[in-house]
Amino acid sequence: MKLLYAEDEVSMSEAVTDILTYHNYIVDAVYDGEEALDYARTGEYDGMILDIMMPKENGFEVLKQLRKEGCRTPILLLTARGDVADRIQGLDLGADDYLPKPFAMDELLARVRAMLRRREAFVPDILTCGDVSLNQQSFELSGNGRSFVLPKLEYRMMEVLMQNQRCYLSSEALLVKVWGYDTEAEVGTVWVYISYLRKRLAKLSNKVEIKVKRNIGYTLEEKE
Repeated sequence: MKLLYAEDEVSMSEAVTDILTYHNYIVDAVYDGEEALDYARTGEYDGMILDIMMPKENGFEVLKQLRKEGCRTPILLLTARGDVADRIQGLDLGADDYLPKPFAMDELLARVRAMLRRREAFVPDILTCGDVSLNQQSFELSGNGRSFVLPKLEYRMMEVLMQNQRCYLSSEALLVKVWGYDTEAEVGTVWVYISYLRKRLAKLSNKVEIKVKRNIGYTLEEKE
């Protein structure tokens, strides 16, 4: 699962990002409202965590603009402002949940899990292509009675390919979607992980493959 986390306090951002990453979330951390909007518009996120008191655009403004643009991604608001009126305003603007600061990390994790469960009302737990399936809860890639539990980055790449079947994605696009907007990883890393997934698919199915078009990109599809 990939999260966008907007928090202007650097030490808080680093601590929360470390905890979320430890629990197998992929996190893009940003530090002001304008960045949050830019990332939210260009990235594909399973959930967003927005601090309200941010520079340039506050969390309410970011939330309002995203909902106005039709963004349905679940959003959790964080703030030191605990007034009932603020909580009501955030929920009325389209927030899915609201957590006042200071908070326990365990409670934040529980709120994130609850937020993502609600998302599952319209996103299935199991993604399929032909006779191959990907379990979004267990990270298992399965086919023909066999399965592999994928490491985090292999899982994320397969998830992106499953969600974009028959749509060619460039190496650069895959790099951003899997490793994040500010990654220092190089494009060659995408080729390495494509190779890993091709080997796994070859052991699970003779019907599903990752195809490549030179100078265009990669796609997952069932062989005709």
